[in-house]
Amino acid sequence: MMADRGTFNRGVAGGPIRHIPVMLHEVLDILRPRDGAIYVDGTFGAGGYTRALLEAASCKVVAIDRDPDAIAAGMELARDFPGRLFLANGCYSDMAVHAAAHGFDKVDGVALDIGVSSMQIDESERGFSFSHDGPLDMRMAQSGVSAADVVNHVEERDLADIIFILGEEKRSRAVARAIIAARAEKPIERTGQLADIVSRAIGGRGKEKKHPATRTFQALRAYVNRELEELGEGLFAAEALLAEGGRLAVVTFHSLEDRIVKRFFAAATGKTGGGSRHLPERSDKIAATFIDLTRGGREPGQDELAQNPRARSARLRAGARSAAPSRKLDLPALGLPRLPAMPQHVQGVAQ
Repeated sequence: MMADRGTFNRGVAGGPIRHIPVMLHEVLDILRPRDGAIYVDGTFGAGGYTRALLEAASCKVVAIDRDPDAIAAGMELARDFPGRLFLANGCYSDMAVHAAAHGFDKVDGVALDIGVSSMQIDESERGFSFSHDGPLDMRMAQSGVSAADVVNHVEERDLADIIFILGEEKRSRAVARAIIAARAEKPIERTGQLADIVSRAIGGRGKEKKHPATRTFQALRAYVNRELEELGEGLFAAEALLAEGGRLAVVTFHSLEDRIVKRFFAAATGKTGGGSRHLPERSDKIAATFIDLTRGGREPGQDELAQNPRARSARLRAGARSAAPSRKLDLPALGLPRLPAMPQHVQGVAQ
């Protein structure tokens, strides 16, 4: 579930040079920014999509991010576009609330770039990456239960399920056993510490290019931040907020996320009745709420991949809002996996 809400190319000295939002041209082609329109950038990050929208037309953007650091950094961009950029610290699933706070009850476009931003990955103190040793945190909002809380307190069986479901790690049982054994000796508090534990449990990379801990870190991050639930809720929130003709563009970076978005648009465009193994297909067809704009989805071009290898797993799906009434929130229809609940005694451990 590695996502890239925009990256920084680094120069010889290692400093950030240029922000590269993923599939920017394709997203702008979908949203078609125009003067007087209102847009929501639900995953602001480093502000790549937002800046491009504001530069393309005399429009307004409500930019949302769970990370308070991202919002603080966005203040400079807001000064560049006075009265046109409205920053909101929170979840994109609450986009209607954030838009209403600035007097907007409908918007003309919504952009979602799903997952963690490269800035968070590259900052060791945020604890998202095994490449940079730091506190085992992974909290996008910098509050609530951390990844350290999960690995130190969740039971072995539930921990294995989390890693298997959200990380698609085939050796999740071995990883969970290794974590339980290690935490019995001392708490697991650092990313490097966890990466070593997982690497020993799985063994070398073999033919795989990925680090052995990649899937485990991915799973913990998604679990801590409720990423799949947030995505499902955010898609329905966008459907309700978009005006007729408004456009929704969603960039995903992992099969689990893409599958949810694919199911959402399949039901929304009338290709299915919204059924899944969790919820039988409906016999009473609901009017299509979207027109499909990216049949089968779009992938980054070779030029972008050469410039930004982190975009290699990106896929864009999009739709244009019809006049049909929005549907009720229905997460089971999207096939969201059932995950172990956080133990009550873990709630609020992290401060």
